[in-house]
Amino acid sequence: MSTKDININKIEDLTKFRSAPKLDKNQSRILLNELKNIIYKSDWLTIGVMSPSIKKGINAVRKIEEKFEYQEMKCITLPKSEGPIFLKANQKTGEIHARVEFGLGEGILISCQNYENSSISKTVGPFPLDFFD
Repeated sequence: MSTKDININKIEDLTKFRSAPKLDKNQSRILLNELKNIIYKSDWLTIGVMSPSIKKGINAVRKIEEKFEYQEMKCITLPKSEGPIFLKANQKTGEIHARVEFGLGEGILISCQNYENSSISKTVGPFPLDFFD
């Protein structure tokens, strides 16, 4: 599915993609504003990153921390070999765990979590790896 065939005007439009689509500046601005509203209503985030390398994956998390002025999370488990990775960062625990995993798409998934059980967590994305630059 080509991004030219789909209008991306809201976060919900991203769910159609296995890998994050290329976004223009206007789309990025609209989606970031919508995302901020979702994030600010949550108590903490879990961030999933599908990346071609550990360096790019960690960089994506660092950009989110910077953008939202979050405390830097610690890398606990990192792969010993090179390759595409899946990384999970948990803001509540402050930990980042990553593993080499082939066959994934590429992008950032953000799950907004709440301490209150009656609030449903919401996962959004995939966003491009450079979305928060």
